[in-house]
Amino acid sequence: MSSSPAVADDLRAQILADPDVILDDPDVMRALVAANERMMGANIVDLRGIAMERLEARLDRLEETHRSVIAAAYENLSGTNQIHRAALALLEPGDFPDFIATLSGEVAAILRLDGLRLVLESHQGDAAEALSRLGAVVQLAPEGFVEAYAGGLHGRGARVVTLRQKLPENGALYGDRRSPIRSEALLRLDFGPDRLPGMLAMGSEDAQQFAPNQGTDLLTFFAGLVERTMRRFLG
Repeated sequence: MSSSPAVADDLRAQILADPDVILDDPDVMRALVAANERMMGANIVDLRGIAMERLEARLDRLEETHRSVIAAAYENLSGTNQIHRAALALLEPGDFPDFIATLSGEVAAILRLDGLRLVLESHQGDAAEALSRLGAVVQLAPEGFVEAYAGGLHGRGARVVTLRQKLPENGALYGDRRSPIRSEALLRLDFGPDRLPGMLAMGSEDAQQFAPNQGTDLLTFFAGLVERTMRRFLG
């Protein structure tokens, strides 16, 4: 008779009836393999144990990749919902002052922005006084400012959407703030022929909110909505 303690009859019967209970438990399988290696001695290498370790490592990598894909999909869905909500909010205003109020209020809150500026290039003149009544969110800038601000940091032309975590050292676009803007999205706006361009600058205190490696499809869509809506107000 073996000196090893006998497995309880009910447990043995359960294992024989459903061996997957053992096979699907990584901790139990690891303990069994370790016990088997101890019985074989130090001079024998069990390739099954090595293969199992490699399979476990591959499984861990697959699980990590799976979690990353799920997280990216959720983040993309959340971003899509935010842009859709912001777009619907911008379709409501009936005049330009209401549009600016919605942009700086409801839309900024939906997109979780810590700073927002609508920059309009202008030759200056009577429009400056009228636009100044709309608040600090609207800023007039000289011709060429959009190109210089959005693309001038690296000496390249401005794209429709520019995401960056490094702001110009001399940029005071968002005014005096207790907490600095650490990332921004710059949406270039085309108001049509014979009109100077504009730019929607969206800033965040979170350095990861607008990173250069992120996709820009949703923000490109949003830029198109903003510029088409503004064309209607500009006449």
